[in-house]
Amino acid sequence: MSDLSPTATRRGPLLSADERLLILLRWLGLAFLAIAFLAPVALILGRAMQDMEGDFTGLANIIALLESPALARSVWNSVWTGAVTVLIVVPLAFIQAYALTRAHIPGKRFFRAVMLVPILAPSLLPALALIYLFGNQGLLKPLLLGGSIYGPGGIVIAQCFYTFPHAALILGVALSHADARLYEAADVLKAGPWRRFATITLPSAGYGLVAAAMVVFALVVTDFGIPKVIGGQFDVLATDVYKQVVGLQDVNMGATVGLALLLPAFAAFLAESWTRRRRTGTLSGRAVPLTPRPRPARDVPLFLACAAIAGLLLAITGVAFWGSLVRYWPWNLELTFESYDFARFDADGWGAVWTSLRLATGAALLGTPVVFIIAYAIERGPAGSRLRPLLSLIATLPLAIPGLVLGLGYILFFNHPANPLNLLYGSLALLMLNCVTHFYSVAHLTASTAIRRLDPEFEAVGASLKVPLWRTFGLVTLPICLPAILDIAVYLFVNAMTTVSAVIFLYGPGTKPASVAVLQMDEAGQASAAAAMACTILAVTSAVKILQVAASGLVDRLTQGWRQRRTA
Repeated sequence: MSDLSPTATRRGPLLSADERLLILLRWLGLAFLAIAFLAPVALILGRAMQDMEGDFTGLANIIALLESPALARSVWNSVWTGAVTVLIVVPLAFIQAYALTRAHIPGKRFFRAVMLVPILAPSLLPALALIYLFGNQGLLKPLLLGGSIYGPGGIVIAQCFYTFPHAALILGVALSHADARLYEAADVLKAGPWRRFATITLPSAGYGLVAAAMVVFALVVTDFGIPKVIGGQFDVLATDVYKQVVGLQDVNMGATVGLALLLPAFAAFLAESWTRRRRTGTLSGRAVPLTPRPRPARDVPLFLACAAIAGLLLAITGVAFWGSLVRYWPWNLELTFESYDFARFDADGWGAVWTSLRLATGAALLGTPVVFIIAYAIERGPAGSRLRPLLSLIATLPLAIPGLVLGLGYILFFNHPANPLNLLYGSLALLMLNCVTHFYSVAHLTASTAIRRLDPEFEAVGASLKVPLWRTFGLVTLPICLPAILDIAVYLFVNAMTTVSAVIFLYGPGTKPASVAVLQMDEAGQASAAAAMACTILAVTSAVKILQVAASGLVDRLTQGWRQRRTA
């Protein structure tokens, strides 16, 4: 029997009730991921090899894609805007991460909080702010000297805002793993600051730099909202998928273009996997944590750099908020809250916000237990199971699938008349499932990391005392892992509130999220209303994040006090 562990084999051919339960949970997890992820992606691959009549054409669509000058131009546009964004964002993110982890500067909590603002906002917010500043009627339009913000310049600037925190968080993790003994040895050898930086700091953070660059590149290439709002006539791959499906009603070619989007996302997935492997072996058990010492020659410039970055992030956010209060931009700049009367601009009005709240809450309430239970079954189930590595691999693959591609796969799978699950099509439940699947991998890795930190002896002691596994799980595992569970829930909530690409193909009457309403208001020329809706989303996600910070302190006191007592 393939699911027998070595321990179970020694006991005999029969598994314990706890082991059978974990194996059942693994199979249920595989079934969930097969329906929510594998089947829709497989249909994307199949439709890319069919014509409009459904006949098999092999690689004909791919060849047509490669031979099309317009689509080839979109590929090149996506690649070079992504590369330019990487060249700008990664050095700035490195400076920010270095200042927060290796320097002795005031206001670190403030800079970390401001750094997270782009994550809490929909990607369309910076694009709207740039239009207010540099659009055809923008306040600072003369600074462009006859140029236009609509096109690659606007895309790159907005993408820098959108991707900066992702790169900074990755580099922050890489730079936080430092062995003070190396720097002490460098001091003994009279090595200067730049030599220490070049020979110790930079090599140790090399994997973080590569991972940050790949993640930023993938985010830019696969993002739909920014190029749709500020791209003008500058076509990229993400907007081409939308045009093929919505504009030309050619789902097969849309699936083919979607395959091209998989390449950068899959490269980012490989980089993330490599980063995790390198991170586990960076420090030895005898490493000494590095505590930054005050050094004005280093700390003052880094503080000024962090202040400048925070100022730019807040300025862009502030411009979007100001634009939401303008009565009739750019001709009447009187401030008013009329733009927040969404019923004047959209048939759903504030209903889109309530839909997003229900969507995000449902994704968090549905996704968090599913993710954690599957991760627990993988980590604590029989070690000899062949299902374990397969399920672990599948659980990390959604990280490599862009939201547009997954959404298109959901159309093909759940809208198929032969599928008994087609009753979900057009419902809010399907949008919840899509959001959980799209953001599954990061949530799964968070849960797996938290579970691995627990000693397996907890379950062993429970088994020796004849305590059912579910009881040990409820009384020991859940309380100890509660901070990670809270992180997963907030992560799913925030991303479900802000995503556009994951839901743009799936909403129906009565299920339009606020992020899609932002896009439609902007297309209708209602810039102030679009900015108001984007700011509303930011206010909701910020409030949830603040509640998480407040709850984290209470959760730590209630569930993590044993760590402090053991240390004392």
